Amino acid sequence: MGLLEGKVAFITGAASGIGASTARRFAEEGAAVMLADVQADEGLQIKDEILAAGGRAAYIDCEVSQADAVHAAIEATVAQFGGLDVVFANAGVNGTWAPVEELEPEEWARTMDINLKGTYLTVHFAVPHLKQRGGGSIIITSSVNGTRTFSTPGASAYSTSKAGQVAFMKMMALELGRHSIRCNAVCPGEIHTDISARTEQRHTESLGIEIELPQGSPALHEGKAEPIEVANTCLFLSSELGRHISGVELFVDGGASLLR
Repeated sequence: MGLLEGKVAFITGAASGIGASTARRFAEEGAAVMLADVQADEGLQIKDEILAAGGRAAYIDCEVSQADAVHAAIEATVAQFGGLDVVFANAGVNGTWAPVEELEPEEWARTMDINLKGTYLTVHFAVPHLKQRGGGSIIITSSVNGTRTFSTPGASAYSTSKAGQVAFMKMMALELGRHSIRCNAVCPGEIHTDISARTEQRHTESLGIEIELPQGSPALHEGKAEPIEVANTCLFLSSELGRHISGVELFVDGGASLLR
């Protein structure tokens, strides 16, 4: 029997990177997985992979910054799979990295809407179903940026959103503990995904923030990893193995952020 046998998981940003890897891992361990994203082709491909491997999965379009879309996606999950046990609020963007005087208000707002508001909306609409189930696990994808490192030039909006996610997570851990609902955050470091390709950077070199490690990073695996390392951490947090862990941010970076 798998670690998540009989459980239902809802994952945002599930069409690629950490979300896709976690969806596969959860399905391998017996969970029925709802993949929520805005990249339909990629999401449907992940769904088909899981089904072909004998797992249970479905895909739904979901723009996490829109309350109606998140609500509909959560309700569709419960309707299709009969309940909800694990929520992985993973969707996020790097957004625009630029000096603060050049960072436009709408660019700041977009990063906050997806990363921070999207996390709130996901938890907001999921909690009633977790309570009905008698408990569950909420996991939020934050980052080392804004929580343990502040050396990414121009990433003021991104880092602020990631710090906000951790504060929100800690509030939820106490608010929901009496209902046997755990809430934790994973804080990845340098994970090989395609999120950087969607980052807009403007004049960040002018900020003069630069970290140099002439002999390379002494961290585990030089601080670099694949999405599966985060997925395995999420599996631990969502299963009975992590049943007494709540209110914690776990840094999945091989210790690299200790240098910065």
